[in-house]
Amino acid sequence: MTTIIGISGSLRRESFNTALLRAAVALMPADIELEIASIQHIPLYNGDLEGEGIPAAVSALKDRIAGAAGLLLCTPEYNNSIPGVMKNAIDWLSRPADDIARVFGDKPVAIMGASPGPYGTQLSQNAWLAVLRTLRTQPWFGGRLMVARAGSAFNDQGDLVDEKVRGQLRQFVEGFSQVARSNRNAS
Repeated sequence: MTTIIGISGSLRRESFNTALLRAAVALMPADIELEIASIQHIPLYNGDLEGEGIPAAVSALKDRIAGAAGLLLCTPEYNNSIPGVMKNAIDWLSRPADDIARVFGDKPVAIMGASPGPYGTQLSQNAWLAVLRTLRTQPWFGGRLMVARAGSAFNDQGDLVDEKVRGQLRQFVEGFSQVARSNRNAS
Protein backbone atom coordinates (compact mmCIF):
# COMPACT_ATOMS: atom_id res chain seq x y z
CA MET A 1 0.00 0.00 0.00
CA THR A 2 1.30 3.44 -0.93
CA THR A 3 0.75 6.09 1.72
CA ILE A 4 0.29 9.83 1.29
CA ILE A 5 0.15 12.10 4.33
CA GLY A 6 -2.43 14.89 4.14
CA ILE A 7 -2.26 18.00 6.31
CA SER A 8 -4.98 20.61 6.68
CA GLY A 9 -3.74 24.11 7.40
CA SER A 10 -6.79 24.96 9.46
CA LEU A 11 -7.47 24.11 13.09
CA ARG A 12 -11.14 25.05 12.94
CA ARG A 13 -13.51 22.16 13.78
CA GLU A 14 -15.68 22.83 10.73
CA SER A 15 -12.78 23.63 8.42
CA PHE A 16 -13.49 23.47 4.69
CA ASN A 17 -9.90 22.32 4.14
CA THR A 18 -10.19 19.44 6.58
CA ALA A 19 -13.51 18.53 4.92
CA LEU A 20 -11.76 18.61 1.53
CA LEU A 21 -9.09 16.22 2.84
CA ARG A 22 -11.78 13.86 4.17
CA ALA A 23 -13.46 13.91 0.76
CA ALA A 24 -10.09 13.11 -0.84
CA VAL A 25 -9.69 10.05 1.41
CA ALA A 26 -12.91 8.63 -0.05
CA LEU A 27 -11.76 9.23 -3.64
CA MET A 28 -8.28 7.74 -3.45
CA PRO A 29 -7.40 4.80 -5.72
CA ALA A 30 -7.65 1.42 -3.99
CA ASP A 31 -3.88 0.98 -3.66
CA ILE A 32 -3.30 4.43 -2.12
CA GLU A 33 -3.96 5.35 1.49
CA LEU A 34 -4.36 9.02 2.39
CA GLU A 35 -3.68 9.47 6.10
CA ILE A 36 -4.81 12.77 7.55
CA ALA A 37 -2.29 14.16 10.03
CA SER A 38 -3.05 16.91 12.52
CA ILE A 39 -0.93 19.93 13.33
CA GLN A 40 -3.14 20.84 16.28
CA HIS A 41 -0.62 19.89 18.98
CA ILE A 42 2.43 21.49 17.41
CA PRO A 43 3.51 24.45 19.57
CA LEU A 44 4.56 27.83 18.26
CA TYR A 45 8.14 27.60 17.07
CA ASN A 46 10.63 28.85 19.62
CA GLY A 47 14.38 28.30 19.36
CA ASP A 48 14.60 27.94 23.14
CA LEU A 49 12.00 25.16 23.04
CA GLU A 50 13.88 23.51 20.18
CA GLY A 51 17.03 23.66 22.32
CA GLU A 52 15.23 21.56 24.92
CA GLY A 53 14.38 18.94 22.28
CA ILE A 54 11.99 18.50 19.39
CA PRO A 55 8.41 18.15 20.74
CA ALA A 56 6.93 14.66 20.49
CA ALA A 57 4.10 15.81 18.18
CA VAL A 58 6.67 17.23 15.77
CA SER A 59 8.90 14.13 15.84
CA ALA A 60 5.95 11.82 15.21
CA LEU A 61 4.74 13.87 12.23
CA LYS A 62 8.25 14.11 10.80
CA ASP A 63 8.54 10.31 10.87
CA ARG A 64 5.13 9.88 9.22
CA ILE A 65 6.04 12.28 6.40
CA ALA A 66 9.50 10.75 5.95
CA GLY A 67 7.94 7.30 5.55
CA ALA A 68 5.26 8.41 3.12
CA ALA A 69 5.41 8.40 -0.67
CA GLY A 70 3.92 11.88 -0.88
CA LEU A 71 2.61 14.88 1.04
CA LEU A 72 -0.70 16.61 0.33
CA LEU A 73 -1.08 20.10 1.77
CA CYS A 74 -4.63 21.41 2.00
CA THR A 75 -4.14 25.10 2.57
CA PRO A 76 -6.51 27.87 3.48
CA GLU A 77 -5.65 31.39 2.41
CA TYR A 78 -5.28 33.99 5.14
CA ASN A 79 -4.59 37.59 4.14
CA ASN A 80 -3.63 36.48 0.61
CA SER A 81 -0.94 34.07 1.83
CA ILE A 82 0.03 31.01 3.87
CA PRO A 83 -1.86 30.38 7.12
CA GLY A 84 0.38 30.94 10.13
CA VAL A 85 -0.38 27.65 11.90
CA MET A 86 0.52 25.66 8.80
CA LYS A 87 3.74 27.59 8.16
CA ASN A 88 4.63 27.15 11.84
CA ALA A 89 4.16 23.37 11.51
CA ILE A 90 6.41 23.23 8.44
CA ASP A 91 9.01 25.36 10.23
CA TRP A 92 9.06 22.86 13.09
CA LEU A 93 9.16 19.90 10.69
CA SER A 94 12.31 21.33 9.12
CA ARG A 95 14.18 21.46 12.46
CA PRO A 96 16.97 20.63 12.86
CA ALA A 97 18.01 21.62 9.35
CA ASP A 98 19.92 18.35 8.99
CA ASP A 99 16.53 16.57 8.93
CA ILE A 100 15.20 18.40 5.87
CA ALA A 101 16.56 15.83 3.42
CA ARG A 102 15.10 12.91 5.41
CA VAL A 103 11.65 14.45 5.84
CA PHE A 104 11.18 16.49 2.66
CA GLY A 105 14.02 15.78 0.21
CA ASP A 106 12.66 14.88 -3.23
CA LYS A 107 9.24 14.17 -1.67
CA PRO A 108 6.35 14.74 -4.10
CA VAL A 109 4.08 17.44 -2.67
CA ALA A 110 0.68 18.52 -3.96
CA ILE A 111 -1.23 21.59 -2.85
CA MET A 112 -4.98 22.10 -2.85
CA GLY A 113 -7.28 24.33 -0.86
CA ALA A 114 -10.75 25.61 -0.14
CA SER A 115 -11.89 29.12 0.68
CA PRO A 116 -15.23 30.83 1.26
CA GLY A 117 -14.02 33.61 -1.04
CA PRO A 118 -14.46 33.88 -4.80
CA TYR A 119 -10.85 33.13 -5.80
CA GLY A 120 -10.11 29.91 -3.98
CA THR A 121 -6.62 29.65 -2.52
CA GLN A 122 -4.55 30.75 -5.48
CA LEU A 123 -2.33 33.23 -3.63
CA SER A 124 -1.72 30.85 -0.74
CA GLN A 125 -0.80 28.03 -3.13
CA ASN A 126 1.60 30.34 -4.96
CA ALA A 127 3.21 31.43 -1.67
CA TRP A 128 3.88 27.80 -0.74
CA LEU A 129 6.11 27.26 -3.78
CA ALA A 130 9.08 29.17 -2.34
CA VAL A 131 8.84 27.15 0.89
CA LEU A 132 8.64 23.84 -0.98
CA ARG A 133 11.62 24.79 -3.13
CA THR A 134 13.66 25.63 -0.02
CA LEU A 135 12.81 22.24 1.48
CA ARG A 136 13.96 20.54 -1.76
CA THR A 137 10.62 18.84 -2.35
CA GLN A 138 9.23 17.90 -5.74
CA PRO A 139 6.08 20.03 -6.10
CA TRP A 140 3.50 18.38 -8.33
CA PHE A 141 2.33 20.70 -11.06
CA GLY A 142 0.10 18.17 -12.81
CA GLY A 143 -3.04 19.56 -11.24
CA ARG A 144 -4.38 22.45 -9.27
CA LEU A 145 -7.43 22.45 -7.08
CA MET A 146 -8.78 25.69 -5.63
CA VAL A 147 -12.28 25.39 -4.24
CA ALA A 148 -13.89 28.84 -4.27
CA ARG A 149 -17.10 29.64 -2.40
CA ALA A 150 -16.55 26.54 -0.29
CA GLY A 151 -19.65 27.24 1.78
CA SER A 152 -21.75 26.05 -1.12
CA ALA A 153 -19.50 23.07 -1.96
CA PHE A 154 -19.97 21.45 1.46
CA ASN A 155 -23.12 20.85 3.50
CA ASP A 156 -23.47 21.63 7.21
CA GLN A 157 -22.03 18.21 8.11
CA GLY A 158 -18.86 18.88 6.10
CA ASP A 159 -19.75 16.54 3.24
CA LEU A 160 -18.69 17.54 -0.27
CA VAL A 161 -21.97 18.03 -2.15
CA ASP A 162 -20.79 19.88 -5.26
CA GLU A 163 -20.48 17.23 -7.98
CA LYS A 164 -18.28 19.40 -10.21
CA VAL A 165 -15.80 19.88 -7.34
CA ARG A 166 -15.99 16.15 -6.56
CA GLY A 167 -15.00 15.37 -10.15
CA GLN A 168 -12.12 17.86 -9.99
CA LEU A 169 -10.98 16.38 -6.68
CA ARG A 170 -11.12 12.85 -8.06
CA GLN A 171 -8.99 13.86 -11.04
CA PHE A 172 -6.56 15.70 -8.74
CA VAL A 173 -6.04 12.79 -6.31
CA GLU A 174 -5.74 10.26 -9.12
CA GLY A 175 -3.04 12.37 -10.78
CA PHE A 176 -1.08 12.90 -7.59
CA SER A 177 -1.50 9.23 -6.64
CA GLN A 178 0.33 8.25 -9.83
CA VAL A 179 3.27 10.43 -8.81
CA ALA A 180 3.29 9.08 -5.24
CA ARG A 181 3.07 5.52 -6.52
CA SER A 182 6.05 6.14 -8.84
CA ASN A 183 7.99 7.68 -5.95
CA ARG A 184 7.31 4.66 -3.75
CA ASN A 185 8.36 2.28 -6.53
CA ALA A 186 11.60 4.23 -7.07
CA SER A 187 12.53 3.99 -3.38
